[in-house]
Amino acid sequence: MYHYQSETTQFLNQYLKDHPEVSAERLKNRNLLWDVTLNPEDEANFKAARVPRKPYAYQAD
Repeated sequence: MYHYQSETTQFLNQYLKDHPEVSAERLKNRNLLWDVTLNPEDEANFKAARVPRKPYAYQAD
């Protein structure tokens, strides 16, 4: 199997190995944006506010 890694990937891997605190900071920041649980009431409101799509978007009404 071919295990090519670019110089950039090698640099980043080495940097993360030399600076383990960066990995912890990345995980903390990821949790701020992506690992968020939504309020069930908000989810229901989002679903209720959704507008149905037309079958063909370019058709004039």
